[in-house]
Amino acid sequence: MEGEKDLIVDVAKDKVSVALMEEHRLVEFSEEACDRKTCSVGDVFLGRVKKLLPALNAAFVDIGDGKDAFVHYLDLGVNFYAFDEFAKRTNRNSDCGGIYSHIKFEKPLEKEGRIENVLSVGQSIIVQISKEPISTKGARLTCEISLAGRNIVLLPFADKVSVSQKIRSKQEKRRLELLVKNILPKNYGAIIRTAAEGKSASILDNELKTLVEKWENSWKKLARDKNVKLLFTECSKVTALLRDLLDETFTSIYVNDASEYDALKSYIALIAPGMEKIVKRYEGNKPIFDHFEVTRQIKGSFGKIVPIKQGAYLVIEHTEALHVVDVNSGTRAKNKEQEQNTFDINCYAAEEIARQMRLRDMGGIVIVDFIDMATGEHRNALYKKMQELMAGDRARHNILPLTKFGLMQITRQRVRPATEINTTEVCPVCHGTGKISSSVVIDEAIERKISAAAAAKPGAPLVLKLSPILGAYLKKGKGLFNVGSILSRWQKNYGCKITLNETSQFSVLQNELYDKAGARLDK
Repeated sequence: MEGEKDLIVDVAKDKVSVALMEEHRLVEFSEEACDRKTCSVGDVFLGRVKKLLPALNAAFVDIGDGKDAFVHYLDLGVNFYAFDEFAKRTNRNSDCGGIYSHIKFEKPLEKEGRIENVLSVGQSIIVQISKEPISTKGARLTCEISLAGRNIVLLPFADKVSVSQKIRSKQEKRRLELLVKNILPKNYGAIIRTAAEGKSASILDNELKTLVEKWENSWKKLARDKNVKLLFTECSKVTALLRDLLDETFTSIYVNDASEYDALKSYIALIAPGMEKIVKRYEGNKPIFDHFEVTRQIKGSFGKIVPIKQGAYLVIEHTEALHVVDVNSGTRAKNKEQEQNTFDINCYAAEEIARQMRLRDMGGIVIVDFIDMATGEHRNALYKKMQELMAGDRARHNILPLTKFGLMQITRQRVRPATEINTTEVCPVCHGTGKISSSVVIDEAIERKISAAAAAKPGAPLVLKLSPILGAYLKKGKGLFNVGSILSRWQKNYGCKITLNETSQFSVLQNELYDKAGARLDK
């Protein structure tokens, strides 16, 4: 199937990792700690105003995250006073439902008001994360609370129902608008998403009830006391991804945990009845990411240098303010006319850059230094190709045409830090120092380990695991039986059989000593 998608979910003790594959190629990857201590987009808090910033018409708010979050006056929302009244009036002995349904929107927030006239230091306010903490900056907040479902976005303290502009049919828009208005409780509004097109009343009603229940369940925490606290999280990264992307192109969802398997089946049965059969429990012996070759693709995709096709490669650098991508032709053979060859390399690079932006969740400004092309026709074609490649990107973005220097500027919505994975490993030989023992004395170092093992268990056979190059050095001797080799001398001196286990995975001088049962002796 063209454009088929697979979702691989790896549930470990401390984190849940999610990999989205399109035609068996990794395009999105994210990790979420099981005991999440940082805030995520969509989380709703009861915060406390810590400091007013009149010059910026904004305020710092304590949400218990360690860094003060930031809210601008324009993000307070038209019906801020309704949320504020609800937060103040709720307590342990109050009827939260009665208070909520009787609050009126008689006093909308002024469009050009001042933050100091609305908020005061120490005031408790209900806020939602709109942008995660990045670097030294705290989270960006909004007071216009929303709960996103697959078909509907629920808006507490709102009185309007909006329909996605992507739904073309006026008749369908009217049907959905009337339907949702009839089932919405008092003091709730909604945004009807594109996915709702053609959906039945029962599906929309069930989803709406779930969203309302989630919001109303937070009232108990709100009424308990007015301390800074998390009221609820929007959803996990797995369900958020499925909520936005799940369609008929999904072929399989593999998960290696029984409870997560049941949770995903139940969630998909709610948002897309009939598709829950694509959820499959993985019970193989190999780690799930190894089985589906996710690990290999992660290690090959998150480094500074990313290979493309036919020897070309990208160099990706990340600074505080922007990402810089340099396109290099590498060792690609010049088997075509130079201009056409350059255009081909740039097209390959554009495909990988579009994938890398989704994969690493690059945000802010991205500067791409393509290889210079002489013709304006090729520059325009490359610009259009990049627009097509990024059309399926969920993050808001803007692409500018190439400059005369071959630079393309891309801005992409930045709501969370870019995903960074360390793909390097500490060298097992030098242990990160950058220096190794002289190759002249390597046989002496190995002999010391053999001597200690032979003294502990005289006559016991040993297995020396090492690289083929080092193995050839130790076996080198005279004649067919390598008489006089270092290996034969060791076996004679220590009275034990030493078997060489050569592996190409070891570096030149790397070696490990084991007993016959496979227990390592030189740790």
